[in-house]
Amino acid sequence: MARVILDPDTARRLRDGMARGVLSFPLTSFHDDGTLDPDGFRAHVAAQIATGPGALFPACGTGEFFSLDEDEYRQVVTIAVDEAGGRLPVVAGIGYGWAQAVRFARIAEEAGADALLVLPHYLVAAPQDGLVAQLEQIAARTRLPLIAYQRGQVAFGVSAFRRVAEIPGVIGLKDGHSDLDRLQRLTLAAPEGFLFFNGASTAEIQARAYATVGVPAYSSAVHAFAPEIANAFFTALGDGDDGTVEKLLRDFYVPLVELRDRVPGYAVSLVKAAARLRGRPVGPVRAPLTDPSAADLADLERLLASGLDLVGADL
Repeated sequence: MARVILDPDTARRLRDGMARGVLSFPLTSFHDDGTLDPDGFRAHVAAQIATGPGALFPACGTGEFFSLDEDEYRQVVTIAVDEAGGRLPVVAGIGYGWAQAVRFARIAEEAGADALLVLPHYLVAAPQDGLVAQLEQIAARTRLPLIAYQRGQVAFGVSAFRRVAEIPGVIGLKDGHSDLDRLQRLTLAAPEGFLFFNGASTAEIQARAYATVGVPAYSSAVHAFAPEIANAFFTALGDGDDGTVEKLLRDFYVPLVELRDRVPGYAVSLVKAAARLRGRPVGPVRAPLTDPSAADLADLERLLASGLDLVGADL
Protein backbone atom coordinates (compact mmCIF):
# COMPACT_ATOMS: atom_id res chain seq x y z
CA MET A 1 0.00 0.00 0.00
CA ALA A 2 1.13 3.56 -0.74
CA ARG A 3 2.50 5.58 2.14
CA VAL A 4 0.40 8.47 3.35
CA ILE A 5 1.44 12.03 2.52
CA LEU A 6 0.22 14.34 5.27
CA ASP A 7 -0.41 18.04 5.53
CA PRO A 8 2.38 19.18 7.89
CA ASP A 9 0.20 22.11 8.95
CA THR A 10 -2.09 19.90 11.06
CA ALA A 11 0.48 19.13 13.76
CA ARG A 12 1.47 22.79 13.92
CA ARG A 13 -2.14 23.93 14.32
CA LEU A 14 -2.70 21.36 17.05
CA ARG A 15 0.48 22.39 18.86
CA ASP A 16 -0.52 26.05 18.69
CA GLY A 17 -4.02 25.21 19.92
CA MET A 18 -2.71 23.11 22.81
CA ALA A 19 -0.69 26.09 24.02
CA ARG A 20 -3.66 28.44 23.69
CA GLY A 21 -6.40 26.58 25.52
CA VAL A 22 -7.89 23.33 26.79
CA LEU A 23 -8.97 20.67 24.32
CA SER A 24 -12.76 20.47 23.94
CA PHE A 25 -14.50 17.10 23.77
CA PRO A 26 -18.12 18.04 23.01
CA LEU A 27 -21.06 15.96 24.12
CA THR A 28 -23.30 14.35 21.51
CA SER A 29 -26.87 15.61 21.82
CA PHE A 30 -29.77 13.15 21.92
CA HIS A 31 -33.51 13.67 22.15
CA ASP A 32 -35.35 12.19 25.12
CA ASP A 33 -36.25 9.16 22.99
CA GLY A 34 -32.54 8.50 22.34
CA THR A 35 -32.42 9.68 18.72
CA LEU A 36 -29.70 12.05 17.58
CA ASP A 37 -30.44 15.77 18.02
CA PRO A 38 -28.38 17.52 15.30
CA ASP A 39 -29.70 20.99 16.13
CA GLY A 40 -28.89 20.56 19.81
CA PHE A 41 -25.41 19.33 18.95
CA ARG A 42 -24.81 22.27 16.64
CA ALA A 43 -25.80 24.71 19.38
CA HIS A 44 -23.59 22.92 21.91
CA VAL A 45 -20.57 22.91 19.59
CA ALA A 46 -21.03 26.59 18.72
CA ALA A 47 -21.11 27.44 22.43
CA GLN A 48 -17.98 25.37 23.04
CA ILE A 49 -16.06 27.07 20.23
CA ALA A 50 -17.10 30.52 21.49
CA THR A 51 -15.17 29.89 24.74
CA GLY A 52 -11.84 29.51 22.94
CA PRO A 53 -10.65 25.88 23.16
CA GLY A 54 -7.43 24.86 21.47
CA ALA A 55 -9.04 22.11 19.37
CA LEU A 56 -12.34 20.27 19.00
CA PHE A 57 -12.61 16.47 19.41
CA PRO A 58 -16.12 15.35 18.37
CA ALA A 59 -17.40 11.77 18.61
CA CYS A 60 -14.81 10.64 21.14
CA GLY A 61 -15.30 9.07 24.57
CA THR A 62 -17.14 12.03 26.10
CA GLY A 63 -19.14 12.26 22.87
CA GLU A 64 -20.31 8.63 23.20
CA PHE A 65 -18.60 7.44 20.02
CA PHE A 66 -19.35 3.87 21.10
CA SER A 67 -23.09 4.59 20.85
CA LEU A 68 -23.14 6.14 17.36
CA ASP A 69 -23.96 4.41 14.10
CA GLU A 70 -22.15 5.49 10.95
CA ASP A 71 -24.85 7.89 9.75
CA GLU A 72 -25.02 9.59 13.14
CA TYR A 73 -21.25 9.78 13.24
CA ARG A 74 -21.23 11.48 9.83
CA GLN A 75 -23.72 14.08 11.03
CA VAL A 76 -21.77 14.77 14.23
CA VAL A 77 -18.40 15.23 12.53
CA THR A 78 -19.90 17.25 9.67
CA ILE A 79 -21.58 19.65 12.10
CA ALA A 80 -18.39 20.03 14.15
CA VAL A 81 -16.34 20.82 11.03
CA ASP A 82 -18.97 23.25 9.79
CA GLU A 83 -19.13 25.11 13.10
CA ALA A 84 -15.34 25.20 13.45
CA GLY A 85 -15.08 26.80 10.02
CA GLY A 86 -11.31 26.28 9.95
CA ARG A 87 -10.79 28.40 13.07
CA LEU A 88 -9.48 25.46 15.10
CA PRO A 89 -8.51 21.86 14.36
CA VAL A 90 -11.22 19.18 14.41
CA VAL A 91 -10.04 15.72 15.50
CA ALA A 92 -12.69 13.01 15.14
CA GLY A 93 -12.74 9.81 17.16
CA ILE A 94 -12.49 6.43 15.46
CA GLY A 95 -12.26 2.96 16.98
CA TYR A 96 -13.07 -0.77 17.23
CA GLY A 97 -10.94 -3.12 15.11
CA TRP A 98 -8.91 -1.53 12.32
CA ALA A 99 -11.35 -2.49 9.57
CA GLN A 100 -14.25 -0.72 11.28
CA ALA A 101 -12.01 2.15 12.36
CA VAL A 102 -11.13 2.71 8.70
CA ARG A 103 -14.83 2.98 7.82
CA PHE A 104 -15.20 5.78 10.37
CA ALA A 105 -11.93 7.34 9.18
CA ARG A 106 -13.27 7.59 5.64
CA ILE A 107 -16.44 9.23 6.87
CA ALA A 108 -14.38 11.74 8.88
CA GLU A 109 -12.24 12.46 5.82
CA GLU A 110 -15.33 13.15 3.72
CA ALA A 111 -16.73 15.38 6.47
CA GLY A 112 -13.57 17.49 6.47
CA ALA A 113 -11.94 16.52 9.79
CA ASP A 114 -8.31 17.53 10.25
CA ALA A 115 -7.12 14.45 12.16
CA LEU A 116 -8.29 11.31 13.96
CA LEU A 117 -8.07 10.10 17.55
CA VAL A 118 -7.73 6.30 17.55
CA LEU A 119 -9.70 5.10 20.57
CA PRO A 120 -8.71 1.81 22.24
CA HIS A 121 -9.80 -1.21 20.24
CA TYR A 122 -12.77 -3.33 21.25
CA LEU A 123 -12.76 -5.95 24.03
CA VAL A 124 -9.63 -8.08 23.65
CA ALA A 125 -6.18 -7.71 25.16
CA ALA A 126 -3.41 -7.68 22.56
CA PRO A 127 0.39 -7.97 22.44
CA GLN A 128 2.59 -5.00 21.63
CA ASP A 129 3.10 -6.15 18.03
CA GLY A 130 -0.66 -6.18 17.55
CA LEU A 131 -1.10 -2.69 18.99
CA VAL A 132 1.46 -1.39 16.53
CA ALA A 133 -0.10 -3.31 13.62
CA GLN A 134 -3.53 -1.84 14.44
CA LEU A 135 -2.19 1.67 13.87
CA GLU A 136 -0.21 0.62 10.80
CA GLN A 137 -3.34 -0.78 9.17
CA ILE A 138 -5.35 2.38 9.84
CA ALA A 139 -2.59 4.78 8.82
CA ALA A 140 -2.14 2.99 5.50
CA ARG A 141 -5.81 3.55 4.67
CA THR A 142 -6.42 7.20 5.53
CA ARG A 143 -5.01 10.54 4.48
CA LEU A 144 -5.62 12.02 7.91
CA PRO A 145 -3.02 12.24 10.69
CA LEU A 146 -3.57 9.91 13.65
CA ILE A 147 -3.30 10.41 17.39
CA ALA A 148 -3.03 7.11 19.26
CA TYR A 149 -4.88 6.80 22.56
CA GLN A 150 -3.42 4.53 25.20
CA ARG A 151 -5.96 3.65 27.83
CA GLY A 152 -7.57 0.48 29.13
CA GLN A 153 -6.14 -2.48 27.25
CA VAL A 154 -3.81 -0.28 25.16
CA ALA A 155 -0.47 0.59 26.76
CA PHE A 156 2.72 0.98 24.75
CA GLY A 157 6.14 -0.02 25.96
CA VAL A 158 9.09 2.05 24.80
CA SER A 159 10.07 -0.32 22.00
CA ALA A 160 6.56 -0.49 20.58
CA PHE A 161 6.12 3.24 20.97
CA ARG A 162 9.23 3.92 18.91
CA ARG A 163 7.68 1.86 16.12
CA VAL A 164 4.37 3.72 16.49
CA ALA A 165 6.13 7.08 16.24
CA GLU A 166 7.75 5.95 12.98
CA ILE A 167 4.44 5.12 11.30
CA PRO A 168 3.78 7.70 8.59
CA GLY A 169 0.70 9.57 9.69
CA VAL A 170 0.95 9.09 13.46
CA ILE A 171 1.60 12.51 14.98
CA GLY A 172 0.76 12.11 18.65
CA LEU A 173 -0.20 10.08 21.69
CA LYS A 174 -2.97 10.70 24.20
CA ASP A 175 -2.34 9.03 27.55
CA GLY A 176 -5.08 7.88 29.91
CA HIS A 177 -3.07 5.59 32.18
CA SER A 178 -1.38 8.24 34.34
CA ASP A 179 1.70 6.04 34.72
CA LEU A 180 4.16 8.92 34.78
CA ASP A 181 7.23 6.69 34.90
CA ARG A 182 6.18 4.99 31.67
CA LEU A 183 5.05 8.26 30.12
CA GLN A 184 8.38 9.95 30.87
CA ARG A 185 10.17 7.11 29.09
CA LEU A 186 7.91 7.59 26.07
CA THR A 187 8.41 11.35 25.90
CA LEU A 188 12.18 10.85 26.02
CA ALA A 189 11.96 8.26 23.22
CA ALA A 190 9.75 10.42 21.00
CA PRO A 191 10.98 12.09 17.83
CA GLU A 192 11.15 15.87 17.75
CA GLY A 193 7.73 17.46 17.28
CA PHE A 194 5.70 14.43 18.39
CA LEU A 195 2.57 15.54 20.27
CA PHE A 196 1.52 14.31 23.70
CA PHE A 197 -1.81 14.85 25.45
CA ASN A 198 -2.96 14.27 29.03
CA GLY A 199 -6.11 12.18 28.61
CA ALA A 200 -6.67 11.15 32.22
CA SER A 201 -10.23 11.24 33.54
CA THR A 202 -10.83 14.73 34.92
CA ALA A 203 -7.40 15.62 33.59
CA GLU A 204 -7.03 18.79 35.67
CA ILE A 205 -6.45 16.65 38.76
CA GLN A 206 -3.13 15.47 37.30
CA ALA A 207 -2.30 18.40 35.03
CA ARG A 208 0.64 19.61 37.10
CA ALA A 209 2.08 16.12 37.38
CA TYR A 210 1.78 15.51 33.63
CA ALA A 211 3.46 18.84 32.92
CA THR A 212 6.53 17.76 34.89
CA VAL A 213 7.17 14.96 32.36
CA GLY A 214 6.68 17.25 29.37
CA VAL A 215 2.94 16.82 28.76
CA PRO A 216 1.20 20.13 29.58
CA ALA A 217 -1.70 19.81 27.11
CA TYR A 218 -4.88 18.16 28.36
CA SER A 219 -8.48 17.40 27.49
CA SER A 220 -11.14 18.85 29.77
CA ALA A 221 -14.52 17.21 30.30
CA VAL A 222 -15.39 20.13 32.59
CA HIS A 223 -15.10 22.43 29.58
CA ALA A 224 -18.19 20.70 28.14
CA PHE A 225 -20.39 22.09 30.91
CA ALA A 226 -18.41 24.79 32.74
CA PRO A 227 -15.89 26.41 30.40
CA GLU A 228 -15.59 29.27 32.90
CA ILE A 229 -14.08 26.87 35.44
CA ALA A 230 -11.99 24.99 32.89
CA ASN A 231 -10.55 28.18 31.41
CA ALA A 232 -9.87 29.71 34.83
CA PHE A 233 -7.92 26.59 35.81
CA PHE A 234 -5.99 26.56 32.51
CA THR A 235 -5.03 30.22 32.94
CA ALA A 236 -4.00 29.78 36.56
CA LEU A 237 -1.92 26.73 35.68
CA GLY A 238 -0.17 28.57 32.86
CA ASP A 239 0.47 31.61 35.05
CA GLY A 240 1.91 29.52 37.89
CA ASP A 241 -0.90 30.70 40.16
CA ASP A 242 -0.70 27.77 42.56
CA GLY A 243 -3.15 29.32 44.99
CA THR A 244 -5.96 29.39 42.43
CA VAL A 245 -5.03 25.98 41.05
CA GLU A 246 -5.14 24.40 44.49
CA LYS A 247 -8.37 26.13 45.49
CA LEU A 248 -10.11 24.88 42.34
CA LEU A 249 -8.70 21.41 42.84
CA ARG A 250 -9.65 21.23 46.50
CA ASP A 251 -13.10 22.84 46.31
CA PHE A 252 -14.32 21.69 42.89
CA TYR A 253 -12.28 19.10 41.00
CA VAL A 254 -11.62 16.66 43.84
CA PRO A 255 -15.30 16.65 44.97
CA LEU A 256 -16.29 16.18 41.32
CA VAL A 257 -14.02 13.14 41.03
CA GLU A 258 -15.45 11.70 44.25
CA LEU A 259 -18.96 12.12 42.82
CA ARG A 260 -17.85 10.69 39.46
CA ASP A 261 -16.48 7.58 41.11
CA ARG A 262 -19.80 6.62 42.72
CA VAL A 263 -21.17 4.90 39.60
CA PRO A 264 -19.46 3.39 36.51
CA GLY A 265 -20.02 5.60 33.48
CA TYR A 266 -20.48 8.80 35.47
CA ALA A 267 -17.39 10.21 33.70
CA VAL A 268 -19.80 10.89 30.83
CA SER A 269 -23.20 10.84 32.55
CA LEU A 270 -22.32 13.54 35.09
CA VAL A 271 -20.88 15.77 32.38
CA LYS A 272 -24.10 15.55 30.40
CA ALA A 273 -26.21 16.08 33.50
CA ALA A 274 -24.17 19.17 34.44
CA ALA A 275 -24.61 20.54 30.92
CA ARG A 276 -28.37 20.02 31.17
CA LEU A 277 -28.39 21.85 34.52
CA ARG A 278 -27.02 24.84 32.64
CA GLY A 279 -29.65 24.60 29.93
CA ARG A 280 -27.42 23.07 27.28
CA PRO A 281 -29.32 21.01 24.66
CA VAL A 282 -27.38 17.77 25.08
CA GLY A 283 -30.13 15.39 26.25
CA PRO A 284 -29.65 12.07 28.07
CA VAL A 285 -26.94 9.45 27.71
CA ARG A 286 -27.55 6.28 25.73
CA ALA A 287 -27.46 2.82 27.25
CA PRO A 288 -25.37 1.14 28.54
CA LEU A 289 -24.71 4.44 30.36
CA THR A 290 -27.35 5.72 32.78
CA ASP A 291 -28.24 9.22 33.88
CA PRO A 292 -27.45 10.19 37.50
CA SER A 293 -29.83 9.38 40.33
CA ALA A 294 -31.88 12.19 41.85
CA ALA A 295 -29.62 12.28 44.91
CA ASP A 296 -26.43 12.42 42.83
CA LEU A 297 -27.96 15.07 40.58
CA ALA A 298 -28.74 17.22 43.61
CA ASP A 299 -25.14 16.87 44.81
CA LEU A 300 -23.91 17.74 41.33
CA GLU A 301 -26.04 20.87 41.18
CA ARG A 302 -24.70 22.10 44.51
CA LEU A 303 -21.12 21.40 43.47
CA LEU A 304 -21.58 23.08 40.09
CA ALA A 305 -23.04 26.22 41.67
CA SER A 306 -20.16 26.31 44.15
CA GLY A 307 -17.56 25.81 41.43
CA LEU A 308 -18.99 28.57 39.26
CA ASP A 309 -19.06 30.88 42.25
CA LEU A 310 -15.34 30.27 42.73
CA VAL A 311 -14.64 31.82 39.31
CA GLY A 312 -17.31 34.52 39.51
CA ALA A 313 -19.84 32.86 37.22
CA ASP A 314 -23.52 31.96 37.66
CA LEU A 315 -25.35 28.67 37.18
